[in-house]
Amino acid sequence: MTSRIALYPGSFDPLTHGHLDVLAQAMRLFDRVILAIGVHPGKAPMFSFEERAALIREVVADLGSGTAAAVEVVSFDGLVIEAAAQQGAVALVRGVRDGSDLDYEMQMAGMNGRMAPEIVTLFLPASPEFRPITATLVRQIAAMGGDVAPFVPAVVARALKAKFA
Repeated sequence: MTSRIALYPGSFDPLTHGHLDVLAQAMRLFDRVILAIGVHPGKAPMFSFEERAALIREVVADLGSGTAAAVEVVSFDGLVIEAAAQQGAVALVRGVRDGSDLDYEMQMAGMNGRMAPEIVTLFLPASPEFRPITATLVRQIAAMGGDVAPFVPAVVARALKAKFA
């Protein structure tokens, strides 16, 4: 039997509780979930790929072995469907918080579906308590010295605090 692989792409800059909520849902559906961190030369992320990957790996390790799904972290710098195909993924996982997310994601799913019809896009709704969380707002709160602990795992909160110290 072949394993079911999903690619969960994003910037994860930083990883939030919302990202983890979607990841946990995907882990119940797939044998392997690959978090694909988009790396674009024109963008200057707060955390480097290596920092983001290390934070994600630490948080995922803390999730424990309560699930059969394996989680991996990779980078990609091209089309997400090309990254999915390279990883052998049958699905792209996309989290949605609200209608504006859904509108955007529907357009992306349509384009990706035309380019790679063998890879399905699966929308997973964020749980209500995580819907307001965005990485952009977390970065802004952290930059102004605010407490981001309610929005990110503890290791990420410490990394943000250190970044702005």
